[in-house]
Amino acid sequence: YIVLLYSSPPFCLANFNQAKELIYKIKEGLPKGTYIGAIGLDLNLDFTVDPPFSFSFAQKKVNEQYVFLNNTSGELYTTATEIDRETLCPDSHEQWGCILPLDVFVLPQQYFQLVKVKILIQDVNDNRPKFPVDQISITIPENALVNTRYAVEQSAMDPDLGVHGVQTYWLVNDFGVFTLDVEENDGGELTPFVIVTEALDRETQAEYVTDIIAEDGGTPPLLGAATLIILITDVNDNCPQFTESQINVTLHGNASKGTHLARLHAFDPDLGANAQISYAYSERMPRDTRSLFHLDKITGVIKLAKKLDTGATTFYKLTVLANGPGCIPAVSTIHVNIIKIVTGPPAVITRYIAPEKDGVVTLKESEPAFSPIAFFTVKNIGINQKVECYLEGSGPFRLTPYQLLRNEYLLETTENLDYEKIRDYELVVVARKTQDLVIKTFLKVQVLDENDNAPVFEQSLVKILIDENNSPNTFLTQLQATDQDSEERGEVVYLLGGDAPEIFVLDRVTGVLTVATSLDREEKETYRFIVRAVDKGTPKRESIATVVLTVQDRNDNSPRFLNKDFTFFVPENFPGYGEIGVMSVTDADAGENGWVALSIVNGSDTFMIDTGRGALRAKTSLDREQQGTYQLWIEAVDGGEPALSCVTMVTVLLLDVNDNPPIVLFPQSNQSYMLVLPSTLPGTSITEVYAVDRDTGMNAVIAYSIIKRKGGDPGSFAIDPETGNITLKRELSNRGLHSLLVKVSDHGQPEPLYSTVMVNFFVNETVSNESYIQSLLTKEADIEVEERPWYISRMREGPERYESLNCQPVLIVLSVMCLGLFFLVIMLTSFLCLRRFKKHRKKQSEAEIPLKMKNDLAQGVNRKIRQADLKHL
Repeated sequence: YIVLLYSSPPFCLANFNQAKELIYKIKEGLPKGTYIGAIGLDLNLDFTVDPPFSFSFAQKKVNEQYVFLNNTSGELYTTATEIDRETLCPDSHEQWGCILPLDVFVLPQQYFQLVKVKILIQDVNDNRPKFPVDQISITIPENALVNTRYAVEQSAMDPDLGVHGVQTYWLVNDFGVFTLDVEENDGGELTPFVIVTEALDRETQAEYVTDIIAEDGGTPPLLGAATLIILITDVNDNCPQFTESQINVTLHGNASKGTHLARLHAFDPDLGANAQISYAYSERMPRDTRSLFHLDKITGVIKLAKKLDTGATTFYKLTVLANGPGCIPAVSTIHVNIIKIVTGPPAVITRYIAPEKDGVVTLKESEPAFSPIAFFTVKNIGINQKVECYLEGSGPFRLTPYQLLRNEYLLETTENLDYEKIRDYELVVVARKTQDLVIKTFLKVQVLDENDNAPVFEQSLVKILIDENNSPNTFLTQLQATDQDSEERGEVVYLLGGDAPEIFVLDRVTGVLTVATSLDREEKETYRFIVRAVDKGTPKRESIATVVLTVQDRNDNSPRFLNKDFTFFVPENFPGYGEIGVMSVTDADAGENGWVALSIVNGSDTFMIDTGRGALRAKTSLDREQQGTYQLWIEAVDGGEPALSCVTMVTVLLLDVNDNPPIVLFPQSNQSYMLVLPSTLPGTSITEVYAVDRDTGMNAVIAYSIIKRKGGDPGSFAIDPETGNITLKRELSNRGLHSLLVKVSDHGQPEPLYSTVMVNFFVNETVSNESYIQSLLTKEADIEVEERPWYISRMREGPERYESLNCQPVLIVLSVMCLGLFFLVIMLTSFLCLRRFKKHRKKQSEAEIPLKMKNDLAQGVNRKIRQADLKHL
């Protein structure tokens, strides 16, 4: 100690005066109490020095926010404030790392040193990629060449570093005409590019809506999503086309100015300015003809511009061009036949009831049948002249005389109109005289759309299967509903029903259904809810579909015992293969994942398990005296791949059965005897019958009784039923051999077991002839006992076994211990105590003298031996 005291301090001071630097590495996001490192251990400090070391932060408020320092051991642990690398080092790069510097003082002063601790915070994949906007739009012209690349500028960002950052992009649906490529710039940033793989046609499909997914390199990878809208811009790749390339028109010579001849219609499938059409006469037409018939450049309606000169010509050929931007004009020819009128031709006057503009009548599709459209009045008819008036054209219309009025006709519908079936009707009202003079009045009926159709789902019942433990925001399906109405009345918005759980998200525009959280089949296996498709008409119409989502099981639950451990109480001698107890075990998984098999881990030839019921059985009968307690480890393994398991401990406690009779330890033989002086006073304790029972409880409680006496006066000796102590009850008048047959019985149920022993007393002052006494003992062994139990042979074997024990070493040790204690008491006690002790010892020597021992000390040693034998058993 002196050498260490004088040699250690200089060595310690020399080491601690030097500044140390320690570097530890931990991952971000560790829970409170996570071990980081031990400063004292890493500095190889000797913690046996006095005064002891202490550790403290140089800047407590800053450092203790994230790290806890044990002041006595120097151990570092994380605190309740979770370390987030992205928050702690927002500008750090992968090659620089994120370091949390700590200054630690090592005290007391004689060992002072400043330790520079650097904690390197390692990145974990705790951030998912995120796009700067939820919806990204790019435009691609429809004449884009195959393999043309278009950059998606709003690339995703991920605060994590290295492989935990964004690694790739992919499209949920490429529609067979796109693919996605990723390019990396010099700074390591990834930019996704949309590549055209097939020819595009805006007139076939003008817009593609899908989801672009950004995926990082974590395990498992985290995903970020945004809606990608690819707009196909129009190019002028179509030219106008007439619906009719030739039209024949008949016109009476007395037709008035403004008479409607025809309405031309051309269409261009392009969009916007590329689809603008203008109508014009061909320059090859005579100027007079062009001035006679007025052509509306926008609508294509041809009307009579001035009165006809029937004497000049009776036929006109009109050539009309439909012009589009950068296109060769489309050509349509109108043949106008002029019918000369000798007498004043009849005139048809039209009066519209329904709304009309430029000869076009509009009717709502909700108008009922027999809705009136227009009145037609035929004039310039002589009294004897007859005019036939009828309707040409197809559709649910009729022209009938109006009541009883002459030459008055009503045009009306015959049934409900349906915009979704036919939107326009071309009608001609024909008035024919008997002289084959014909007057035609052209009329166009345009049906106006109303919100009379509700959206219709492609599937009214949508069944979806998904594995449990899915990633958040997992794509489930895309709902499709159509509405035959036009414009905003046919635009569909998708909504979740009121019974839909909040974890499901439905895109209002695209109908993409996703689940925001991870699903657990054991929590809920089937989700059933309503989705709605609502149009934007007035009033709104909607339809519903039922979504049934079934969560499929994965082996993510270990078997679980209903109890943490099991304890079974079984009576000993329980029959073999009897049921000891049942270990109830469950597995929340389904199918093979929930099948459970039981086995004994620590191995046992004594027990077996009935795997069908989980019952524990013993192969053989159990004996508590051989082993009273069994502890088994039971393993439950499910049928999943990979299999999961759990372990429980089973304790089998054997309950005692009264199957062992008491064993007499003293006297050790029926042939032993004890010398009793005739002068022994009544009330003196002579000896003690000592027995044990290998059973427990009441089965091991022993009662002593004398069942047979021989020699001496009756009632000379009595035995204590609880302790087996034999005392003298009356003065001894007869010398010689006194024999007592003592019954030693337990309190077992249902039938107590017992043993017997012969206790012999030889009443005399001395033993002069030992062979004589032995001959008497041999005769006394012939005492008949009324009750001889079936296990008497076992009782006879017991004493022989105990007699075989070698007690000589124990006897010597106990004798030395007693003598040492005896002399110690003599030296420390007072003279008065010594006199009392001697008187007490004298009384004992007069009352109790063993057979083969000649002094008082032998009696005490004999008792010690019996106690030692009991402990040994």
